[in-house]
Amino acid sequence: MKDSYVFGKLFARPSLSEGVSRLVDLGTTMQVYNTSVSENEADIDALRNDWCAVGEDFKVSISRHEQTPSAAA
Repeated sequence: MKDSYVFGKLFARPSLSEGVSRLVDLGTTMQVYNTSVSENEADIDALRNDWCAVGEDFKVSISRHEQTPSAAA
């Protein structure tokens, strides 16, 4: 299992050539979305990805906190 999350997993990110070709795609044959076997599987993947993002945020926050010099009391 990957430790990091995938930002924008649910969104299509076409290249410039794909974007230009979509202008003439009258039948929307190039329209491709991320698919899952079921709605439950999609929800599980989305929740897993969200919690991985939270975990990454915690790692960054803890790392920054450890690097910050503490004030002498």
